[in-house]
Amino acid sequence: MNSIFVTGGSGFIGSNFVRLLLSNNECLLKDSGYDRLINLDALTYAGNPANLADFESLDAYRFVHANILDQERVESLLEEHCVSTIVHFAAESHVDRSIDGPEPFVETNVTGTLRLLQAAKKRWESLEESAREEFRFLHVSTDEVFGTLAADDPAFCETTPYAPNSPYSASKASSDFLVRSYYHTYGFPVITTNCSNNYGQYQFPEKLIPLVMLNALEGKALPIYGDGKQIRDWLYVEDHCAGILAALEKGRLGETYCIGGRSEMENLQIVQRICSILDELRPPAENPKMEGKGHSKYEDLIAYVKDRPGHDRRYAINCDRIQKECGWSPKETFESGIRRTVEWYLENQDWCQSITSGTYAHERLGQIET
Repeated sequence: MNSIFVTGGSGFIGSNFVRLLLSNNECLLKDSGYDRLINLDALTYAGNPANLADFESLDAYRFVHANILDQERVESLLEEHCVSTIVHFAAESHVDRSIDGPEPFVETNVTGTLRLLQAAKKRWESLEESAREEFRFLHVSTDEVFGTLAADDPAFCETTPYAPNSPYSASKASSDFLVRSYYHTYGFPVITTNCSNNYGQYQFPEKLIPLVMLNALEGKALPIYGDGKQIRDWLYVEDHCAGILAALEKGRLGETYCIGGRSEMENLQIVQRICSILDELRPPAENPKMEGKGHSKYEDLIAYVKDRPGHDRRYAINCDRIQKECGWSPKETFESGIRRTVEWYLENQDWCQSITSGTYAHERLGQIET
């Protein structure tokens, strides 16, 4: 038995990574040399069992409800399932929530990562030399650790100094440094990836793109922070997952790889493009929720709101290193990726409804109880 251990696999990016490996009769899982995928998730508010419900019956998949803070449980699971690879997604990740309450971010992102590293190091040290050489710990991080860019600054790269500007990004920066230290101090085989803003299917609707889509379909206001000219580099989630797998298989130990979509866009432009696609695929005139609002297009729902504290102005990623060393580059343009995303949300209204109605919370609690 040789297993890959995924933390936070029921969240947005984690579940897409799990789906990448398990789709098509687990062919990619097997091609990557694994017999089983273990998904450990604490199922906090953004963890949704429905994201992976279609894989629950597979022998090659096991879900474990646990927290990375529980080091003893993690140690036991790593040994029980003969884990040779860990991909660490589990994190608190919403900037607004970190501003309102930083402590859970430090607890999960810093202390949780430390305990996971301790458990993983213990597993690694127990292995014979040949197995130790094959062992990998990949830490998934964010471009927000680098701070903000001016309009004419070069894009972030692997040597950009850290300058986090929110409690969230500060906690992720701390976890990055912990991971780095385990390589340089203990020789523990780590790789870190720093990604730009992800979008795509199964994203929890507190983030910009799903929030705008679902609000528009409900005929609700589309909130835009400040002037809406904040720039982000948008990365389609399936491209990100493929990049993680490429870094895992071909990346150099102790190195960092920046993964970006090469799609810099202003937030306002993002919202306008979503509205335009919705105008085409679900015209306001055919949407009962738009009746009586006097709007002929979804863009009329845009409402500017007060900017959040410390809002970074621009992010951008230079992903030349991972392209050169690992052979990865994004397949989706923003235009193709955003259309796929809008179409998915329109085709999966039951999933969306379970989130917005709170039904998913009952399903999540049921999963926790079992």
